[in-house]
Amino acid sequence: MKKRMFGIAFVALLVLSACGGNTDTNTATSDSAASADQVIQVSTAGELSTLDSGQYTDVNSSDMIGQVTEGLYRLDANGDPELAIAASEPEVSDDGLIYTFTLRDAKWSNGDTVKASDFVYAFQYVADPANGSSSSNQMDVLKNGSKVRQGEADVTDLGAKALDDQTLELTLESPITYLNQVLVGTPFMPKNQAFAEEKGKDYGLSADNFVGNGPFLISGWDGTNESWTLTKNPDYWDADNVQLTEIDVQVVKETATGVSLFETGELDYTTLTDTYAQQYQGSDNANYVPKALVGYLSANQKRAVTGNVKVRQAILQAIDKEAFAENILGDGSTALNGFVPSNFAKDPDTGEDFREENGDLLPYNLEAAQALWEEAKEEIGQDEITLELLSADTAAAKKTIEFVQGQLETNLPGLTIDAKSVPLQNRLDLQSKGEFDLVFGTWTPDYADPINFLEFYDSTGGLNTSGYANESYDQGLADARTTLANDPSARWTKLKELEKQLVAEDTAVLPLYQGAVAYLKSDRLQNVQVFPFGRTVSYRLASVSE
Repeated sequence: MKKRMFGIAFVALLVLSACGGNTDTNTATSDSAASADQVIQVSTAGELSTLDSGQYTDVNSSDMIGQVTEGLYRLDANGDPELAIAASEPEVSDDGLIYTFTLRDAKWSNGDTVKASDFVYAFQYVADPANGSSSSNQMDVLKNGSKVRQGEADVTDLGAKALDDQTLELTLESPITYLNQVLVGTPFMPKNQAFAEEKGKDYGLSADNFVGNGPFLISGWDGTNESWTLTKNPDYWDADNVQLTEIDVQVVKETATGVSLFETGELDYTTLTDTYAQQYQGSDNANYVPKALVGYLSANQKRAVTGNVKVRQAILQAIDKEAFAENILGDGSTALNGFVPSNFAKDPDTGEDFREENGDLLPYNLEAAQALWEEAKEEIGQDEITLELLSADTAAAKKTIEFVQGQLETNLPGLTIDAKSVPLQNRLDLQSKGEFDLVFGTWTPDYADPINFLEFYDSTGGLNTSGYANESYDQGLADARTTLANDPSARWTKLKELEKQLVAEDTAVLPLYQGAVAYLKSDRLQNVQVFPFGRTVSYRLASVSE
């Protein structure tokens, strides 16, 4: 069939259903879906930078990796972990440290068998400091993970071993109760070792330099273009329960473009932001859902001005977050005065929400902001200061930094903000090189534990490009992962202390808002899975009805 134009930015959550009910993995294809043309058009808000699960640094790439690759677990129709490449639940040692998995008969898209050694290879790649993976700290759950990524142990010492082709043994650093959630994450995807080693540094940088084992195959992506196609993988182990035959994907950065294409019937799903989110309230095709995404500013602490804690605290308290969330985003997002969002994690003893318990950390306070700003200027020895604020060039990012620019230049006398929007990959490159004063970004966690936000600023982690390094903070993270792992109450207290240190005391991160998604969805599209954290979208259970 002739392909239609399309435009969607799928940064969302929950399981979407157009006509009631979610499709269970064991449910047969409905008559209406079977008779309909199972082709949809969608878009993503940013470029695809890589298909390498060990090298991605953005949600858009993670989402695509999740369409074409599958790990030991996947998320079911309710968003809970279920068995995927693991054939059965693992055998667990009495001390809770050793997990032994048996793999099902699964194939790579080049016909190779998925082996236990493919998981070991992938995990070692992420942990190996020579590869510079931004996800390296994720391997800390495995024995010697922290030592390996810091160069204190060989990658072969990592707690992952192939006992034979179909048996994988994982040894943990400390017992954890949410391992299945962790193993759903993109860094824990396997990689075809033979193919990846053959391709070397080119692995994952184009569709031709990649093989997957997931529900879909990717084609038409040369590494730089902004459109590609996903097609049903006939060799996927659960192919009988995949209904879509083709998904046409294109990068669409402007909300107006997506809305226009939706209104003309040329796409099936597009997100709404700012005025569009407000305009479509009441529409039968519009949906508004909260999510565990945090929009934040990060300051380069290796530079004289942004390295001053009073500067960072003044900037954070000079931004009216509530006005931004309500009047600029208008999509259900809310002001966030902390780095861990609301309705994300609960006290193991009381069930109280983490955000409620830990309170508001440095909320909007113009008087305090201006007092700190004057003290900071005196300490720095400058009365007129110019800072560059960097962001990706998506519509939402541009709106954000324009609002922040206006707030800071109005509320902090003598401050000039140069707003700079660049393509996402350029922003990531500049961040990794430390070539920024302030940068706007978003973060969505891989699993529902506060540490997945807090470890973002681990001084040895690949995601921390701010230059923030505090020994007591790093030690607190290490304690939460290890010595406190079997004491939920003490661990919870430590996590709250760490967030206060990160935001209120050291102000290494400047949280702005907790995200939500507003989206338009065609009536014919059913059962798209969109999740509150980790990868945001899956089309594995989606279908088209007449």
